Amino acid sequence: MEKSDTFPMNKLNYRKADIEDIDQIRALHVKAYGQFADVLSPDNWAKMLDNMEDLKSLRELMLKSFTYICEIDNKIVGAISLVPRGNPTDIFMKDWSYIRKLGVDPEYRGRGIAKKLVLECISEAIALRESRIALHTSEFMESAKALYENAGFKMVRELDPIFGKRYWLYKLDLYNLTT
Repeated sequence: MEKSDTFPMNKLNYRKADIEDIDQIRALHVKAYGQFADVLSPDNWAKMLDNMEDLKSLRELMLKSFTYICEIDNKIVGAISLVPRGNPTDIFMKDWSYIRKLGVDPEYRGRGIAKKLVLECISEAIALRESRIALHTSEFMESAKALYENAGFKMVRELDPIFGKRYWLYKLDLYNLTT
C-alpha cells in the first residue's frame, strides 16, 4: 500500500488489544523495527530481532500491561504497551508506569498513529492515577524521540548502551495533567 494524502483516517480503529492479537502484534513489531537492521551491527540486530520475535516475552508483557492497537480492516498497523506501576525493571522504578514497544507498520507511518497510541497510554496512566510515566528510546529512533519530547516527556538521564547504541530514560510527570 502506498502512502497517499487521501488515506481514509476514519477507517483506523483504536482499541485495547486482546491476547488473541499476539501473533499480529509480534509480526508488527518485527516489521516496524526492521528499519533498524541497517543501523545496528549484525550481532545487535540479531539480538533485537530475537527480542521482537520472542512470543513468551510478548505474552508476559501483554498480561501485565495495557496494550493498545490501531487497526484497519482487522489488520494491526500500530501497537504500544503501558505497564502500570509495581512492575520494576533495571531501568524503571517500581512506582513508575512505563511505555514499551511502540511500533507502527512502515506503510502507515506519518499519519499520527504513534502519537495517538502514546496519548492513549498517557490517558490510561492518568485514569489509573499514576504519578509518572516513563520510557526509554535510542539515538537511532529519532522520530520516536521527537514524538515523546513533543508529548511532554523530559530526558532524565543517559542509560548504559543497549544493542551497542546510546539510550536515554524519559519521564512525564502526570500530577498536573487531566484527561
